[in-house]
Amino acid sequence: MADPEAARGLQPLQEVPTRLSRHSSTGAPMRREGTSSRLSNIIRTISNQDAESRYRTEGADNRVQPSDGLPCGSIRDTTDRKIVSWEPNDKENPYNWSNRRRLFINITCMATVANSTMGSSLPSMAVPYMTQEWGVTSSTQKVLPISTYLIGYVFGPLLWGPLSEHIGRRNLTVAALSLFTLWTLGCALSPNWSAFLVFRFLSGTFGSAPLAIVTGQLADIYDDPVARGRALSYYFATTVGGPLLAPIIAGFCSTTIGWRWTFWVALIYAGATLIPVVLFLPETYAPVLLTRRARKLRKADTTTQAYAAFELEDKDIKQVITKVLTRPIRMILTETIVTATCLYLALVYAIFYISFGAFPIVFQDLYGLSPGVTGLLFLPIFGGVLIALGVFFAWEGFLRKSRERNRPWTMKEEYRRVPLAAIGGPIFAVSLFWLGFSAKKDVHYAVPSLAGIAFGMGFQLIFVGMLNYLTDAYEIFAASANAAASSARSFLAVVLPLATTPMFAQLGINGALGLLGGLSLLLSGIPFIFLWKGERIRAGSAFCIALKERKLEMQKGAEKEMKKSSGAATAGNDSQEEKEAV
Repeated sequence: MADPEAARGLQPLQEVPTRLSRHSSTGAPMRREGTSSRLSNIIRTISNQDAESRYRTEGADNRVQPSDGLPCGSIRDTTDRKIVSWEPNDKENPYNWSNRRRLFINITCMATVANSTMGSSLPSMAVPYMTQEWGVTSSTQKVLPISTYLIGYVFGPLLWGPLSEHIGRRNLTVAALSLFTLWTLGCALSPNWSAFLVFRFLSGTFGSAPLAIVTGQLADIYDDPVARGRALSYYFATTVGGPLLAPIIAGFCSTTIGWRWTFWVALIYAGATLIPVVLFLPETYAPVLLTRRARKLRKADTTTQAYAAFELEDKDIKQVITKVLTRPIRMILTETIVTATCLYLALVYAIFYISFGAFPIVFQDLYGLSPGVTGLLFLPIFGGVLIALGVFFAWEGFLRKSRERNRPWTMKEEYRRVPLAAIGGPIFAVSLFWLGFSAKKDVHYAVPSLAGIAFGMGFQLIFVGMLNYLTDAYEIFAASANAAASSARSFLAVVLPLATTPMFAQLGINGALGLLGGLSLLLSGIPFIFLWKGERIRAGSAFCIALKERKLEMQKGAEKEMKKSSGAATAGNDSQEEKEAV
């Protein structure tokens, strides 16, 4: 039987009042407040209960108790049901999978991400040719092929992220990638402008799934923050590399074999990616894996009352709507870390997509280069991304050595990732000033194009630092936290590019890029605020408090198990000595 603390922790979720809430058990405020304050309190209460209930389930998954004859770790709840959990060094636990298997998951996930991100900027160099075919002349209309895709990025992650934490990662990935492939085919065969925009929106909606799910998958298989950070750095490099490759494909296809071949190439790649995903990609979400284990046990022995803690959660439609699907929105509204991160990344991401409209203005209109050559000038940005990866690995090595020397600053959570964003922010702002004030007819186009190196380096460091911090801070809610960040930045990336042409027409190249550089420099202070006050901010977070409590409980449980094992071993030795003495 489980100890009283464990049994208490596995009560039906709706019966366990949150210790974090300042409300009554019914969720009503304990004092009269205004409407907006009351709404804020309701949202915070739901977040508190959501965080505590999921961390409680996660804790049950990782408790290790005597198995009572079951071929897996288990504990008992108050109704005498056996709660299936992981054993020590359990081979089915994703944290214990082989490096080879995790490498395959990594590569497959990066391939799915490349589908999504490449699709976002795929029409950039093909727009003049498709608008000519369909007679579209409005400058606002010409931005829509990218903007409608990014509208899908706004709404898609709000669905995919939390659902992946409710029903698992694999099935959603297979379904979303399959439909993404279908909508890409629709883009290639579109009969008119309106149909094309509809297919672009659908492509963005289903293509956004990897952006929300992959970070969760990596958190599922890497328990070590260093290994997880490295995997995420490759993920971020892929999110940048995809959009930079697409203009090159579009630029050369559109001018030679036709703009529709831009999407045929994307379709071929999507189909090739879909094969390993459907055939070999495993489920990585531990609660789903434990649920499958419990069902196998019940199928093998119908008298066995074995359940995964995840199965005992309340999963009615009210639970799904109020807690699961609203989780990313609630995190934006109530979690300061998520709110500030979303604000900063939204601006940086929007500027990244503005560049797909700004580069033709600078290098085609000003310097008279062809679409294909203009596409190639995105390569310095990817060069900066690769340099940023080198900086990231150098920082990881420095951090590891500092920890071995027990430097006090290494004990602070924020110093693990955020310094990278603090370095990248000013570099990103400088790159915009560089591009804006060096783009002149009497200056060779190589000079402003080299600003792409600083642009890519700063962009990558900001994303690696901020999103790694987000993933480390929220762990099992990493998919929802990243879904919130993805939706917020995609929203601004939809709106700001619509103003690209008017902004450059009114302010000129120097003024437009100077304005964007100034805004970037202003928000680059957010990582420094996290370094300064991050610990205090996390202390007020419902999710972070629950995570800290769960870790303390698991640590106590592990210590208790070690004492039991040590006591049993001592008793066994004493008994053996007595037998030998007799």
